[in-house]
Amino acid sequence: MTDLADPAPGAPSGVVEEHRFPCPVCGSDMHYAPGTSELACTHCGHREAIASRPDPEATREIDFESARRGDVPVSEIEETRVASCPNCGAQVEFAPGTHATRCPYCDTAVVADTGTHRHIKPRALLPFEVDEARAQKALTEWLGSRWFAPNGLRQYARKGRRMNGIYVPFWTFDAATQTEYRGQRGDTYYVTRTVMRDGKPTQVSEPRIRWRRVRGRVARFFDDILVLGSKSLPKAHTDALGPWDLPALIPYRPEYVAGFMAEGYQVELDAAYAEARQIMEDVIRTDVRRDIGGDQQRIDDMNTQVSDVTFKHVLLPVWTAAYRYRGQSYAFVVNARSGKVQGARPYSKWKIAIAVLLALIVAAILGYFGYLNQ
Repeated sequence: MTDLADPAPGAPSGVVEEHRFPCPVCGSDMHYAPGTSELACTHCGHREAIASRPDPEATREIDFESARRGDVPVSEIEETRVASCPNCGAQVEFAPGTHATRCPYCDTAVVADTGTHRHIKPRALLPFEVDEARAQKALTEWLGSRWFAPNGLRQYARKGRRMNGIYVPFWTFDAATQTEYRGQRGDTYYVTRTVMRDGKPTQVSEPRIRWRRVRGRVARFFDDILVLGSKSLPKAHTDALGPWDLPALIPYRPEYVAGFMAEGYQVELDAAYAEARQIMEDVIRTDVRRDIGGDQQRIDDMNTQVSDVTFKHVLLPVWTAAYRYRGQSYAFVVNARSGKVQGARPYSKWKIAIAVLLALIVAAILGYFGYLNQ
């Protein structure tokens, strides 16, 4: 990750500051070691602790309305070298001195251009906790439990091919809400009726709903509503990777990104907030139903006032792997905090055909013995 440095007196603005961490012993690059607070040399193994720099302002929320008006302090903006993947559109960020790489999501070759991308810098991140070996093990076990996956896919996992460690962009939103509602509360009561059964009169109780109109108000403060800032991963996969331990977020430090990729956000702030509002709406609707009470509820109208909206741009860590099968790419992602795996994988037509055939054989055998026992 690169930061927009405060220019020296007389220097041009918008200079991209490139962070490098050379090993003091051999001069090779040092990378962040997952699960630690250390940088490790990729050549000689030398380790150095990442200096602690308490900064209570580092994770301070940014006012949403000010950002919407474009009134974002220069200290909150950075420039990075980013190129779009020609296949899936991922915003791949390039490390200093790197001009070509492969997309961590679909394994397509990506070449850096000469431009830079200005965006709101990340305020916080969750460092990698799961290292590559543990991520490979989790992926292998996950694929091994998918019986209908092609054998080639399992062989791919067993070979232990390299995975990509990448920080994925997310937005978090805080907001205070007050909602006035109008609706109806339904309470169940029972009436007794006499019906004829087997030629005899029988009394039965039947449920009815008594509706009455209600109105009221609910309030809720939302803290850290999480919205994906990438379009490169299927949302269903990233949603299923949670929950994330957001209370463990730490102020952004380039040392924690050393040796990993970082994707620039593709979902802009306004679009992310629109998604956050829908999440709020769903939660508020549940609050309203609970407030109405009764056995059933009808919501006729809700009027929500939202205030004190703030946000952060944060980075969350995942390991990714891409597998090509019959010309199509399949992506797998591993939560680098918990080890949870999600992904899309192809299905083996032969295995499905065999399973169907076996099911038909079993059904035929059971039907035969059922016929004999009649």
